[in-house]
Amino acid sequence: MRVFVEGVGVLGPGLEGWPATRSVLAGVGRYEPAPVRLPPIALLPPAERRRAGATVKLAIAAGTEALAQTGRDPAAMAMVFAASGGDGETVHETLTVLAGGQREVSPTRFHNSVHNAPSGYWSVATGSRAPSTSLCAFDDSFAAGLLEAVVQATVQDCPITLITYDVPYPEPLHAARPIVAAFATALVLAPQRTERAIAALTVVLAGATATRMTDPELERLRLGNPAARALPLLAALARGDAGTIHLGGVDIEVIPA
Repeated sequence: MRVFVEGVGVLGPGLEGWPATRSVLAGVGRYEPAPVRLPPIALLPPAERRRAGATVKLAIAAGTEALAQTGRDPAAMAMVFAASGGDGETVHETLTVLAGGQREVSPTRFHNSVHNAPSGYWSVATGSRAPSTSLCAFDDSFAAGLLEAVVQATVQDCPITLITYDVPYPEPLHAARPIVAAFATALVLAPQRTERAIAALTVVLAGATATRMTDPELERLRLGNPAARALPLLAALARGDAGTIHLGGVDIEVIPA
């Protein structure tokens, strides 16, 4: 299966947006980890903006950046959302309430805790009625999301946007499921080459050892956040390299446009 990358969005520690990230991954700039700054979501109405959690802010920031590069209408875009877990703070707060004497979970906490919450906020923010898929595959969630997006783009012969994201959990959940920092990335994929294409991706099922990052800090991020498993692919796109990237169960041949 082959698709064409038209837009890229990134938000992570020291990686604020695709231009800055591309510079770092291409070796032009030095990678310097920094706390992730979650931007306000101007597209959301004020009430929903106040309720939005970290995963929602991450997902919408990455998705809107990627789509802005393409000129495509977000409201008409089919979507795939992939994450290994939910909003860590919301999950923690909900479990804390359930472990107490009065088990009255806030409705806002509850609806933010479900796995497809970012897709719901996305539809509100963009006015989209297009199809949306939310999935999880533990540490291979990015690979699973990419495979799902590529299949849909190929079978439906339509463009699609993939957004992957994960955030840390507070203690004591962090001890059981450590995620080092918040990270999100988005790819706008098209089944046919257009003037916006920056690379072609050929995707096949495989079982090779995952491609690593040469920078120790970026490798720590790659291993420490399931969404950051995308970093080797993003690095190939940033450098304009041709070659094969190995992910969890998926091989990706990258061909610069």
